[in-house]
This record gives sequence, C-alpha cells and structure tokens, in this order.
Amino acid sequence: MATSSEIVLTPALTGEYSFGKLTEASAKKASELLQENHDNHHIFFNKNGFHNHIAHHLLTIYALGASPEVIQEQYDRNASYQRAPQPVDDNVVEDLHDPSKFSRYLMNERYYHDYLVFFQKEIDEKGYEEVINEYVLKGDERAEDMLVRMYGGFLHPIIHLGFGVEFKQPAIVAEALAQAAAHDSWLTPFFIESEKKAKASSQPSKSLVELLDSIRADPKLSSAAHWDDDNKIRDGILVRAKDEMIKYASQWTAKPEELEEKTAEMCNAAVYFTGGAQHPPKRVKFDFYYMHCVNCSIFFSAFLKQSWISSANKIRLLEWKSRLDLTMYASRHCPPPLLDDIINYQPREAGKPGSSWEGIIHRVFNHPDDGHASKLVRAIAHAEQVCKPFEGSEKFRVKGKMWLQLGNMAIDSVAGSENQNSTWVRSAGFDQAWEKVEDRPRAQL
Repeated sequence: MATSSEIVLTPALTGEYSFGKLTEASAKKASELLQENHDNHHIFFNKNGFHNHIAHHLLTIYALGASPEVIQEQYDRNASYQRAPQPVDDNVVEDLHDPSKFSRYLMNERYYHDYLVFFQKEIDEKGYEEVINEYVLKGDERAEDMLVRMYGGFLHPIIHLGFGVEFKQPAIVAEALAQAAAHDSWLTPFFIESEKKAKASSQPSKSLVELLDSIRADPKLSSAAHWDDDNKIRDGILVRAKDEMIKYASQWTAKPEELEEKTAEMCNAAVYFTGGAQHPPKRVKFDFYYMHCVNCSIFFSAFLKQSWISSANKIRLLEWKSRLDLTMYASRHCPPPLLDDIINYQPREAGKPGSSWEGIIHRVFNHPDDGHASKLVRAIAHAEQVCKPFEGSEKFRVKGKMWLQLGNMAIDSVAGSENQNSTWVRSAGFDQAWEKVEDRPRAQL
C-alpha cells in the first residue's frame, strides 16, 4: 500500500492515459526507482532551481507500457546528475506546524526536505486528500499563497501534484507540496485580479481560441514581451501590458455543468497553439514553454474525477490553468497557429509502423531525454480522447487526423537529439528562436 513515504504502483492504476497492458514487473521496477529518487534526491538538481524530472518521466513511460529495462535505462540516464537533499532540520519542521511561521521558509530550496517531511507527517495523520484541501484549496491566506506557487516554475509543482493524484501516490503528493513551497509567488496579482474581474462581469465566457485570436491581434499585448526579457511573463507581459492581459484572461470562465467540456477545451487549445507554433521553412519544432501547457493538461482530467475536490475548486484550478496558458501564449510573441502545417505534415515514418500511435509511443519512451517528450506525446494522445465528443464545436480547432499528425510531429521533432538546446525552440514567436534550426527537407516545403 502506498504511503506518504513509500511508493507502490500496481498495474490496475493506469492513470488518465495508458497504452497496452501494464505489467507487474514494470510496476515493481518503477516503484523501486521512484522510491530511490524520493529517498535520495532533491527536487532541484542544482541551486538554480532546475527541476528533477525523474518522477514525471518514470510515471509517464510506465503508463505508456515501458519495460522494466527501459524504465531502468531512463532512470540511470537522469539519476547521474541529481543531488542529495539538505539534511532535515527538526526545528524547522516543528516551526512549519505553526501557521504564523509556515511562510518563513518559503521560496528557498534549502528547506525542500523540511517541507517534505512536514507534509509527510500531515498526510500520515490526515490523508493526502485532506492535506491538499487544507494547504492548497482551503481559501485562507496560506492556501491561497500555496495555490499560486503550484502554478509557478512553468507549472512544474502542479504537474507533480497531478502525477501524485493520478496514480494515488501520497509520497509524490508530498513531494509536490514541498516543491511548491520552494517556488515563488509573483503570479499572485495576476491570478487574483483576473479572478475578481471575471466575477464582476455578467458576460458569457469567450472560448480560448477566440481569446488567443484577440491576444494576437492586440498590438500592445502581442508585443509586450521582448526577446531580451529574463522572464517574458514576469518582466514583459505583466510589466508592459498587465491590464490588457487581465482583460483577456478574465473573459474565460467555467460553470459546474461545463467542467468536462471546458477541461477538454483547455486541452485542445493548448495543443492548438503549441503544435501550430511553427516557422516555415524551418523544421518542425515545439516551443519549450508552450509544451509545458500541454504536458500539464492531462492532470485536469484527473482532478475532475476526484470527489474530494469541490466543484468550486475544480473550476478554480481549471480557470487559473487556462488563464496562465493565455498568458504563456502572449509571452512568446504570439506566433499564429498554423493548422496547415499540422494537416500537411509528412511523418518521417510515413507508411511504416513507427507512424502509428503504437510506434510513436515506443519511439518516445526509448527517447534519451528527461521526460519532456514522453509527457508531450502522452498528453496529446490523452487530449485526442477527451476532445473527441466535442469536435463538432468551433471551440475545438484540433480534430480528427490532426491528433496522429501531432503525435508524429512531436516524436519526429525530438528524434536524434539529446541536446535540450536543439530539441526545442524557446519563445517560438520570435525570429531569433529559429535562427539555428535547419530548414525542412524539400519534401516538406
């Protein structure tokens, strides 16, 4: 049985998207290595806040049907550069039980291990569901602050939380909570002001694709992020066009009876602006930042299924994610999504088994990276499933055969590249992002 300090996967827990039959041997191997990561590694592999992706990677390829040997190989590749957590300070752990002192140690990777032990104790006492409700969703000052931090670091804490909830692993939930505590909270004014403006409006919600179009057409907002901004959301969008960003972000809302469709809409829109952000005649590449919006989308299907999360909180989680997606889109200079580049894409393995979903999945779980590519493929495959009932709606621009095309684009764009700097483009709306990318083969022009 999984606990706050022990990871135990079973083939019966397939998550939101799995492929093939999951085996006991792979579940055992993934559990063993996730445990080793949990016990021995920091959530950041350096002091600059670069994330340890091992839990994301192993859970993803396990769900996609990877063998024990592949799981071990991918773990070994990424365990080599991890670092040990700081020793636990019992005095700090004790302080964290005092609400007046809880915030004293936030936004400091030095205290990740202390927060981890604290949340493990809380989960042992209350269960992970109640701990998430209390420390993230309760609505008091502490929970509001932690909720913002969940969306920090390009969504990494809430991705981690999503894996914990999806696979019912309290230890992964504890890691996610501790990770969130180590992130910053500068997104607070954006989230809170957007929410207030949305609640004050009597207008019906616009669709995400309508809002993407409006953001791209807004000359002030679409040019607010500059190539040399250190953080293009914090230093660009929220400095030069904050009011405009809040205006658009506040126009997307959800109601309880719409949650299934609105979750699918979010998935579809994220895939649309991420997969469509191409730059012909350059080779197909995915934007590193947009990709996180897609990779995170799968977990909102998991949140939707949890009876212990109130409808109001499900709405809030989804609205915040979608508003941040809109902001992320604006922050990379608003490249127009090119649906024709998706529809007309010529897969490298066209006509071969490698271009089917099964082939794509086998190629990606063998791909030598830190897990971003496998998460992307899994999230696209999941989005195809949840969007299918709504493909007749104009709110859903990705549909039909485009999904398999996108799966091929994803694996083809990373194949043969272990260098993160050449695997992805960063800030796809800027010409500078594509300068070192080769042109497409003549057949794809």
